[in-house]
Amino acid sequence: MRWKRLLMAAAGISGATALLLAVACLGSGCSIGYYAQSVGGHLDLMERARPVNEVLADPQTTPELRARLELAERMRDFAVRELQLPDNSSYRRYADLQRGAAVWNVVAAPPLSLTLKTWCFPIMGCVGYRGYFNRQEAETLATQLRGEGWEVSVYGVPAYSTLGWSNWLGGDPLLNTFIRWPEGELARIIFHELAHQVVYVADDTSFNESFATAVERLGGALWLQTQASAAARADYAAFDARRRDFRALTQDFRRRLAELYASNLPDADKRTRKAALYAQLRSDFDTLKRERWNGFSGYDGWIAQANNASVGVQAAYDEWVPGFERLFERSGRDFNRFYAAVRELAALPRDERRRQLAP
Repeated sequence: MRWKRLLMAAAGISGATALLLAVACLGSGCSIGYYAQSVGGHLDLMERARPVNEVLADPQTTPELRARLELAERMRDFAVRELQLPDNSSYRRYADLQRGAAVWNVVAAPPLSLTLKTWCFPIMGCVGYRGYFNRQEAETLATQLRGEGWEVSVYGVPAYSTLGWSNWLGGDPLLNTFIRWPEGELARIIFHELAHQVVYVADDTSFNESFATAVERLGGALWLQTQASAAARADYAAFDARRRDFRALTQDFRRRLAELYASNLPDADKRTRKAALYAQLRSDFDTLKRERWNGFSGYDGWIAQANNASVGVQAAYDEWVPGFERLFERSGRDFNRFYAAVRELAALPRDERRRQLAP
């Protein structure tokens, strides 16, 4: 309750204003109950967060967690010093949520399309997902959407960005959901979430996520090159090689699926060929595991549940990354110039942004 009182007092939110926000949310496609769980879930997360220095000084903190938090703090300083990312209170605190994900996202797509269903919210605009702090609530929505004929995916999200709005409350915290990740991945997620505080465009999920993914890749590579041990670099190289293989496999599959859906074939023929493409994806994946990964099973769950929704949402995170990487090179590999160029792109109409990012 303490955080709720602080939030309402500092923002000057009266009961009537809170009701107006709830009505705005309702008019945008979310219920008052959804609005309440969003606010309540985030405030619970913030209440659990403690300053990293306090956690480090706590005798109950395990040596493993202490080492990871110290590493994360070095990454946070690196983000400011080398990547020119915001120097604020985000990722200076730590919260143990006692669960495996920060939120669970629900995404949905039609049976013969990769275009995601969108939900619109105040401030954030329209996005191709709906997030829940409680997994069961996410699964309830997923069941409802399946009943309406959508293909649906529910997936856990280890972190999310409040775009800097919560810095006055202490900022987005480090979380147990990702603090023990391999060094390269820990760096990347911190850089990714901070990038959302640099540029964010309402109603353009693929632009936002592709930009943040480009920053995480560029920053992660620089961290590993200049800060990590040889062992950490070797471990990450093996991890990243598998991810690149998987990305290449699924990108080619997504391209072929999109071409099928855009074709003039009758829907019945599209469904038949769709089933064949998904079967081919699983066969190619089994070959990849056997011939290149020595049986590594980290992507098995995604493949087993792959559908139009999970394939569609994947595009949001990498669709325009090559374009952003080219823009970084044209900016002289200078992060400040790069961010300025991205802000200029963000001010353009959606179609023009895409034209300039395209090959």
